[in-house]
Amino acid sequence: MRNSYKLILVAVAAVFISTVQTAPSLAQKAAKRSITKIAGDLYRVQNNFHFSALLVTPKGVIVTDPVNAEAAAWLKAEIATRFKQPVKYVIYSHDHRDHIAGGEVFSDTAIFVGHENTKAAILGEKRPTPAPDVTFSDTMTVELGGKRVELTYVGRSHSDNSIVMRFPAERALYAVDIVSVNRLPYKTLTDSYWPDWIDALKKVETLDFDILAPGHGKLGKKSDVAAHRGYLQDLYDGVVAGARAGKSVDD
Repeated sequence: MRNSYKLILVAVAAVFISTVQTAPSLAQKAAKRSITKIAGDLYRVQNNFHFSALLVTPKGVIVTDPVNAEAAAWLKAEIATRFKQPVKYVIYSHDHRDHIAGGEVFSDTAIFVGHENTKAAILGEKRPTPAPDVTFSDTMTVELGGKRVELTYVGRSHSDNSIVMRFPAERALYAVDIVSVNRLPYKTLTDSYWPDWIDALKKVETLDFDILAPGHGKLGKKSDVAAHRGYLQDLYDGVVAGARAGKSVDD
């Protein structure tokens, strides 16, 4: 059983490797950065291929994944210029370095929030960012200046600590790496869990939102979650069937 499960994971990863091309190197390119409105006082922050979110309130700003120190420094300056408010909260979507590095840029004013497993991973893996000051296991609501962000742990998926963030007033959901719009998960599916990921997306579908703001790629809508889940389900079912039939990874 254990060997079959390993074969399933390897085969699923192999399918993704064959269908996803490596992104071009950004080493010699200027970073592509922007802040655009999603709805109301909720904005989408771009740093090359990574996207975060920020919510502006009368009492300060709530920021999600800082991405890296350089991007965070740029964002901090933009927030000060455009919104004239301090960053009061930084919320991590999960522990992976490419999304949460550089949080120390906001440590002079912000409280850091994340899932309890995120804190354990940041400390255990020595991620280059502050560990969460506040953690939760299932759900948590962050309130600031009369606005709310609802945090939900939907189970193991892209990691064992990925959460989604719902902005009820804006009817939007920020979800990183567990779902995207007409786009495959990244390459080898490192640090992912099957079939838990499919179950996690089913839970996301129960949440009340209209706008999907993923951590990569374009904005979408709630129906894109079902489409993404359907693809992962078909892929998983096909690989399981092949493994049970004794097929090789190449087959």
